[in-house]
Amino acid sequence: MASRFVDRAVIHLAAGDGGNGCASVHREKFKPLGGPDGGNGGNGGDVLLIVDPNVHTLLDFHFRPHARAGNGKLGQGGNRAGAAGETLEMRVPSGTVVMTEDGEILADLVGPGTTFVAAQGGRGGLGNAALASKARRAPGFALLGEPGETRDLVLELRSVADVGLLGFPSAGKSSLISVLSAAKPKIADYPFTTLVPNLGVITAGSTVFTMADVPGLIPGASEGKGLGLDFLRHIERCAVLVHVVDCATFEPGRDPLSDIDALEEELARYTPSLGGDLADRPRVVVLNKIDIPDAAELAEFVRPELEARGLSVFEISTASRQGLKELTYALAAVVEKYRAEQPAPEPAKVVLRPMAVDDAGFTVELDPEEEGAFIIRGSRPERWIRQTNFGNDEAVGYLADRLNRLGVEEVLARKGAVPGSPVTIGDVQFEWEPSTPAGVAVHLSGRGTDVRLENTSRIGAAERKEARRIRRDGPDGVEDEDEMDDE
Repeated sequence: MASRFVDRAVIHLAAGDGGNGCASVHREKFKPLGGPDGGNGGNGGDVLLIVDPNVHTLLDFHFRPHARAGNGKLGQGGNRAGAAGETLEMRVPSGTVVMTEDGEILADLVGPGTTFVAAQGGRGGLGNAALASKARRAPGFALLGEPGETRDLVLELRSVADVGLLGFPSAGKSSLISVLSAAKPKIADYPFTTLVPNLGVITAGSTVFTMADVPGLIPGASEGKGLGLDFLRHIERCAVLVHVVDCATFEPGRDPLSDIDALEEELARYTPSLGGDLADRPRVVVLNKIDIPDAAELAEFVRPELEARGLSVFEISTASRQGLKELTYALAAVVEKYRAEQPAPEPAKVVLRPMAVDDAGFTVELDPEEEGAFIIRGSRPERWIRQTNFGNDEAVGYLADRLNRLGVEEVLARKGAVPGSPVTIGDVQFEWEPSTPAGVAVHLSGRGTDVRLENTSRIGAAERKEARRIRRDGPDGVEDEDEMDDE
């Protein structure tokens, strides 16, 4: 039967898109100039990772790696705002570490209820009622909703255990955790019986602590032999590491001292990504299977040398349960000492990062791929580009006004831009045409249009009408004399 324990998963998340704003004019009998009443679009839903104590594996994410939150609804007339998109809550076990695909740690989720915003929903667009001003009393446009954030994240489960059991395959780790706790791991007389970490809860007097049984290690695990080092992430949080040594093994070249040295060498090659060093963790040595006479003699023989190394040594037998009580209370004491030495948890602080006085919020750079072109970078200009409906002239004019107020045109001119220079913001490239200087009124034309975008070679209706009049009446506007005489 395949294991249903999964401690690593790659997930693909998409937050909800924001709804578009509405461009609407209030219409009511006897009120021909009702004014704009388009509502705002709803915000897109977020994707949240929430720690749930009833979840113990990342199995669900392994089979369903794709997830998407709800989109925001469109704004409507009558100042009706669109509904916000549904937030997607994804339940993860305590001890889940959220990372990028490059290995950068974004969050360490420990404790029930801990929440992390894995993908931010897009903001809804403003309706024309919110865009109205003294200069633009009845906007003929609305802002588009922003797309939701899409992210590919890596989830790794790192067990929240106080004691970690290390040892060669078949050293008795699973047997030890089964007799000390209510955990029921698979136990057999062949190597690598334990394929996934097991977790047990142990009570010693007034102290309650957890113990993790990590699958067996062998020399060369760091090079991929055996089960490798994939499961050592589960001991990164442990307060004490316990070497479980099989004193009854008949394999040639093996003894308690060489076993411990080989495993310590493999541990030294493992670097915890959560920080710290495993070499600083307290060590306890458990000499197992002393119910066998030869094993008891070997344990008594190596014990002085292990104690000379500064290690705490316990001789036990999981079969006869000899020495288990002393081991349990000794581990509880080490765990209590470790907990007392940890700094008290500090309440979450709200960090405010004000913008620097000389920070304009954007940068203007020369385009390395096109001569005489410029690239504008910045969260605000790029957000405004996403919000603009380029099929509406007035919306494009409003974008030009916003960029001008931000100081983009001034910086472009200072960088050497001339009318017609290609300018790229986000995914959009356009030719730069300077707007009306600041402080001078902008004369807007009809709704949905902008006079600054009316410079076109196409003949308008007024010009065609004038051409017909000239053909009919002549250039001076007087009918021909022959036609007058005939009359």
